[in-house]
Amino acid sequence: MAKTSTSKDVRATLKLRRLGIDTYRENVVYLHRECELYRAEGFQALTKVKVCADDKHILAVLNVVDDDSIVTPSDLGLSEEAFVSFGLKEGRLVSIEHAEPPASMDAVRRKIAGERLNQQDFRHIINDITDRLYSKMEIAAFLVGSGQTDMDRDEVFYLTRAMMESGERLDWNEALVADKHCIGGIPGNRTSMLVVPMVAAHGMLFPKTSSRAITSPAGTADTMEVLANVELNIKKLHDIVRKHRACLAWGGTAELSPADDIMIAVERPLGIDSLGQMVASILSKKLSAGSTHLLIDIPVGPTAKVRQMRQAQRLRKLFEFVGDQLDIHLEVVITDGRQPVGYGIGPVLESRDVMRVLQNAPDAPDDLRQKSLRLAGRVIEFDPDVRGGNGFAIARDILDSGRALAMMNKIIQAQGAQTKTFELGKLRHEVASPANGVVVDINNEHMAQIARFAGAPMDKGAGVDLFKKLGDEVKKGEVLYCVYAEFPSDFNFARALCEQSTGYTIGTQEQIPRAFVEF
Repeated sequence: MAKTSTSKDVRATLKLRRLGIDTYRENVVYLHRECELYRAEGFQALTKVKVCADDKHILAVLNVVDDDSIVTPSDLGLSEEAFVSFGLKEGRLVSIEHAEPPASMDAVRRKIAGERLNQQDFRHIINDITDRLYSKMEIAAFLVGSGQTDMDRDEVFYLTRAMMESGERLDWNEALVADKHCIGGIPGNRTSMLVVPMVAAHGMLFPKTSSRAITSPAGTADTMEVLANVELNIKKLHDIVRKHRACLAWGGTAELSPADDIMIAVERPLGIDSLGQMVASILSKKLSAGSTHLLIDIPVGPTAKVRQMRQAQRLRKLFEFVGDQLDIHLEVVITDGRQPVGYGIGPVLESRDVMRVLQNAPDAPDDLRQKSLRLAGRVIEFDPDVRGGNGFAIARDILDSGRALAMMNKIIQAQGAQTKTFELGKLRHEVASPANGVVVDINNEHMAQIARFAGAPMDKGAGVDLFKKLGDEVKKGEVLYCVYAEFPSDFNFARALCEQSTGYTIGTQEQIPRAFVEF
């Protein structure tokens, strides 16, 4: 908690009240409209304010209320985030005053106007965001400004370095610390949960820290949470990796690139995910986690995040440039992004697919298995003792022998096996094929949206279970997929979206789009 410069003669007149309102990573305070300070100080709703008590202060966004049952004129209500951040007990007397805008907002305004920012500009912005000096609206202005005007490759490097420097950085004291990341946009693509145990079983260090979903129905952390605790502090994460050579954890609680987590909280509801910010987000997290060797997966397809080969090549060059500047060995592979990977979309369904592959079950999705083996093989080839081209065979032997499953079970137990049982949503809706033919297209965006409307990833049992994939023959009336939801409102939204479009196109074999794949 920062020390406040407020003088001792400021009169503390309001009683602190905990309201238990979740404002998700933003400090919010509540003041009654009839409060004397509200009138005297000229506060307005959504004003940024500074709340002080003794030698502590927090910055927060002000909401004004008229209901005495929420706060009385003598109270100052705090959201859950603000109350935890402040760290004081209810009933304490506090003062409130206008907060000064962060000085770095000048750089944000210059970026919105189309100017190029330097390293110092990005450091000031990221440090102020990390110190919670920005409101969500101000963060959104920075994200939209830097996304719309596009950052050049030097600016992406400056932003990445500033984000990396804003938090903890792990040092494993090893020459080879492996990692792998997919840029996203493909539902069900849970390859990390298979690559990590395979590579760790080979003996390589693989401290995998993942994000929660931003615009998708599930991130790796959301899906792994079905099986184990993912919120690990730095010490526990370090101990697990030292003992088992790997982990599958959420990066947020480890304070690795904390500005990234704050910005993601704004990106998620806005659906913002510009390429420059994405590169900075990924690389700052990986470098903070101590990675020395990184494999980047860029899926390309008609409804993927990257839809054309030239866009993938441009993104590859940006990753390689920033990686070079930050001294990380980085390789990029371009993979098939024409359809979802695996059968399940949503945390419970995706974790089911992962475990079936690890268990070598006959009903395991083969596309998830094959892609994971190829990615694991490329990571294993980072090992200087492995000859190029031999990685796939090594990974396949590790998976087929059960060593990958044994390693995954060790990781789950070390992180803390999930004690809560997550079931599939009790409401289900089957979507049938409108015609005879062959599946020639599955719209990634539409299927992801159906799963999100159904409640994923917040409701882990919500999602979509696919029964048909590209190239499969179908008959009219045959079930293409099933939607699961827990709550009627979510279920109705998802079903209405299915009625607008199934997300599938039925045609002939000749209409299936060509795959762009590099391994």
